Amino acid sequence: MVAENILGQPKRYKGFSIDVLDALAKNLGFKYEIYQAPDGKYGQQLQNSSWNGMIGELINKRADLAISAITITPERESVVDFSKRYMDYSVGILIKKPEEKINIFSLFAPFDFAVWACIAAAIPIVGVLIFVLNRIQAVRAQNASQPSPSASSTLHSAIWVVYGAFVQQGGESTVNSVAMRIVMGSWWLFTLIVCSSYTANLAAFLTVSRMDNPIRTFQDLSKQMDISYGTVRDSAVYEYFKAKGTNPLEQDNTFAELWRTISKNNGADNCVSNPSEGIRKAKKGNYAFLWDVTVVEYAALTDDECSVTVIGNSISSKGYGIALQHGSPYRDLFSQR
Repeated sequence: MVAENILGQPKRYKGFSIDVLDALAKNLGFKYEIYQAPDGKYGQQLQNSSWNGMIGELINKRADLAISAITITPERESVVDFSKRYMDYSVGILIKKPEEKINIFSLFAPFDFAVWACIAAAIPIVGVLIFVLNRIQAVRAQNASQPSPSASSTLHSAIWVVYGAFVQQGGESTVNSVAMRIVMGSWWLFTLIVCSSYTANLAAFLTVSRMDNPIRTFQDLSKQMDISYGTVRDSAVYEYFKAKGTNPLEQDNTFAELWRTISKNNGADNCVSNPSEGIRKAKKGNYAFLWDVTVVEYAALTDDECSVTVIGNSISSKGYGIALQHGSPYRDLFSQR
């Protein structure tokens, strides 16, 4: 990765590949100078059998080695040498996180309408029952020349006591009769069960809502038309999807659908020229970037806005290696280190 040029200073390079190169230089005692391939490509064989990118620089002996996210492929191994793989590689999907939809009625989502209707009906019904029991107790107290009970003397106060118990707020009234204690005890138990269920379902609902993403796999990506997707043109990932998508023996039509979109207009519509462009395009939204899962995971982790995420069942397990000129004496030294 090329760091931003600040105040006219020379370009600085950073990343895992540079760390590997620094470690090799320290252990083997050599110095190096980095330059970028003029066309900015990794290396692909052209129609005239020549190679472009970093592989072309090695073939033309303008560079001694090439280190980056260079995938080891049989085609490249036929023209240059590779060290042993220093990192495994698979393809992932970098996509913008779905925006959280704010719904003012989400508090009612844990229960359906029928449950809320039953709860709303139960509060006045229990309130009426408490009021009736209270009036019966008041009549009996008058006949026995005892002081009348002060609890829930009116209908609205009885309903208020029941509602207060439902929202787990204490009431000022006391319950004296056995019948009222049975009713209120049953109502408190009902309230405890409902509130516990509501709390658990609300937490689960909010968690699932945050994790909801219509695209989770490459199969999901191939079946939708709302989000465009692509990869780096003329890269190993591009060639991989081409080989899988045009293979008549491939039983799964997922790759055929993916390749149809990736190769639209010869890759000019949905593909990008380099990984940085693909990452920037994914951050803007409505675009999925198919690239090395290690690179896109790093991009997601270092994103200050936390706007992107990596999804997908990783495919195409390969590896990265250091490319050297064919017959280079450094191949075994680099592989052993």
